[in-house]
Amino acid sequence: MKVALVILNYNGASLLSKYLPSVLAHSQGTEVWVIDNASTDDSARVLEEEFPQVNVLFNSENNGYAGGYNWGLTQIEADVYGLLNSDLQVTSGWLEPLAYMMKENPEISIVQPKIKDLKKPEYFEYAGAAGGFLDRLGYPFCRGRVFQSIETDLGQYNDTIPVFWATGACFLVRSSVFHELGGFDADYFAHQEEIDFCWRAQNQGHQVWYNGQSEVFHLGGSTLSNMNPRKTFLNFRNSLFTLLKNTAKPEVFALLFARMVLDGIAAVVFLLQRKPAHSWAVFRAHLAFYQSCRSMWAKRGKSQKSVKFYRTTSIVWLHYVQQIREYRGLVKD
Repeated sequence: MKVALVILNYNGASLLSKYLPSVLAHSQGTEVWVIDNASTDDSARVLEEEFPQVNVLFNSENNGYAGGYNWGLTQIEADVYGLLNSDLQVTSGWLEPLAYMMKENPEISIVQPKIKDLKKPEYFEYAGAAGGFLDRLGYPFCRGRVFQSIETDLGQYNDTIPVFWATGACFLVRSSVFHELGGFDADYFAHQEEIDFCWRAQNQGHQVWYNGQSEVFHLGGSTLSNMNPRKTFLNFRNSLFTLLKNTAKPEVFALLFARMVLDGIAAVVFLLQRKPAHSWAVFRAHLAFYQSCRSMWAKRGKSQKSVKFYRTTSIVWLHYVQQIREYRGLVKD
């Protein structure tokens, strides 16, 4: 089974210099590729001078996370792709448990490792922690992370279990499945495309897993900070895209209506927090969603059948009203 590790880069010259050495050191014998999304910094020079052993594809434009990977992966031959963020630091032996799991279990199509915070190594990291799920209203959460509440890693998630979504910061995916599904939805540009991808994969019978025997560290926010309203826009818009595309028809409209109400409340909260740019980003996200409804609806299957997507009721209620901060209080495994 041939594995190719693929890093998407955009103006990340300093990140490549800092974190790519760990990938090369702890993934020996595995092809490493960098897809450069039309960077304007020193990325090309850094790759040529510091990492001549790395295969590089130069895109002529920045297509975002989704489009960049779609473009690059059509040119890379492998049985399994390992997609890694450029601000990811891997550890010794990180790849073997994931690759072995996929080799021995052909029904598993996607698997992610344990993701921890590079800045606070004792904590899980926001982007994916110990595997992702959705609540009844489609809000994402992780084992180890509920909204902004991050758990300390005490070994509580050292297991191996099926999850609903794997983080785009680091996961392995069978190349046949990636191309069968048409890759990521490029209309997302960035953020939450992995949730849509994993949902579509499961609707087609593929399995998504988490393996706690593999551990990596993620810096996070290197391309787009949480303080940037652009990130708020993409998260709110793309979440609605995902629900419209993947939820079963009888419930999709009621679900979207509920989300629109809650998103309106979120916009008010941003105003109260003196973050008007983020409040405006929520409003723009809804405008963009309405403008794209027809094209997104067309992406649904003709006889749309959706797996049960939710793991619990409302994490908004459980977290903000009942003050539950940890995954184990939300869900009974």
